[in-house]
Amino acid sequence: MSFTDKELQCIQCGNMFTFGAGEQEFFATKGFTNEPKRCPNCRASRKMERGGGFSGSHRQMYSAVCSACGVDTEVPFEPRLDKPVYCSQCYNAVGSTNRR
Repeated sequence: MSFTDKELQCIQCGNMFTFGAGEQEFFATKGFTNEPKRCPNCRASRKMERGGGFSGSHRQMYSAVCSACGVDTEVPFEPRLDKPVYCSQCYNAVGSTNRR
């Protein structure tokens, strides 16, 4: 399949951007069928807002005490008093029995 550069308009900022032939080929190898709707800058900005990527962004962690073994741990959500919180070891043990 032959790819040629395309000019697209970003739905977020309205600027025109080039969807290059190389990028189109990459999208095709990944099985993506839709063209990007956002320019590279808006895509990167949105990815950062959502906490994605390998850009050094760090997810907020919260201190907690494991409900099963009592060890201090950190979890990626704010613990509530009405729900148990487990360290990763206890979560794997408890979670595997709940998933069956």
